[in-house]
Amino acid sequence: MEQTTLTVKGMSCGHCVKAVEDSVGKLEGVESVSVNLDAGTVQVSHNPVHADSEKIQETIEDQGYDVVH
Repeated sequence: MEQTTLTVKGMSCGHCVKAVEDSVGKLEGVESVSVNLDAGTVQVSHNPVHADSEKIQETIEDQGYDVVH
C-alpha cells in the first residue's frame, strides 16, 4: 500500500468531507480515505496499481474541488 496526501481547496463542511471520502473510497485499490478539513488535506492509503494518485486527484476534482500541486 502507498500513502498519498493531497492538498485540496474548496472543502468547507461535513458534506464536502463525505463527498470526497465516499467517491475516493469507492475506487478499486483504495484501502482508506481521511479528510482533514482544517488542514485542507486528503490522505489516501491505496494500491497504486489499481488507484494511482492521478486517478484519485481526478475523482476529487470530479466532486468539484481543486487539488493543489
